[in-house]
Amino acid sequence: MTKFRTAMRRFRALRDERGITGLETAIILIAFVVVAAVFAFVVLSTGLFSSERGKEAVYAGLAKTRGTMELSSSVIAASNGTSVTTLAFDMTLAAGGDSVNLDPTAATNRTVITYIDSTQVINNLAYTATPITGNANTLLEPGELIRISVDLAAAGVTVGTNQVFTLEIKPPTGSYMVLQRMTPAAFVAINNLN
Repeated sequence: MTKFRTAMRRFRALRDERGITGLETAIILIAFVVVAAVFAFVVLSTGLFSSERGKEAVYAGLAKTRGTMELSSSVIAASNGTSVTTLAFDMTLAAGGDSVNLDPTAATNRTVITYIDSTQVINNLAYTATPITGNANTLLEPGELIRISVDLAAAGVTVGTNQVFTLEIKPPTGSYMVLQRMTPAAFVAINNLN
C-alpha cells in the first residue's frame, strides 16, 4: 500500500509540472523567422548594392576604352639630315571603339598631341589629318584610316640622332595612345621608326 501512495504522490507531482504551451512555441518560432528574414534582407541588399557598384565600374571602364585608337602603320620621320622635321603615322579605331574627332581646327572636343623628350614637354602640337580610307572628313569612324602628320620644325622641336621621344595622342573621350620611338644613329631623308 505504501507503494501505491508513493506512486500516487509521484503522479500528482508530475501533473503539477507545466510544459511549453503552443502559444509560447509559436512566439519563439515567429521570432526566429523574423530574425532570419531581416538577416536575409541585409545579405541580399548588400549583394545587390555591391553588384550595382561592380556594374558601374565595368561601364566606366568600357566608356574609357571605347574611344581607343590604334596605330596601323610605322612612324615615319622626315629629316633635313640633322634632325627630324615631320612625323607621320596612320590611325584607326580599335575594335568596338567610338568615333574620334581628329580635326585639328576644331575649337572644342578635339584630339590633342603632346611631344615629350628628356628636356621638354610641348602640349597641343599642330598637326594635319588626311583621310586615307572612308569618307573625306577627319572624324575617325570604324573601318576608316587617317594619316596624322606632325610638323616638329614648325613647333620649334629639335629631335637629333639617337634620341628617345614620346608622342601622346589624347582624344576628347576614351584612353590616350602613347607612341615612344628612338631616332636612328644617322638620318636619311625618310626614316622608318619601328
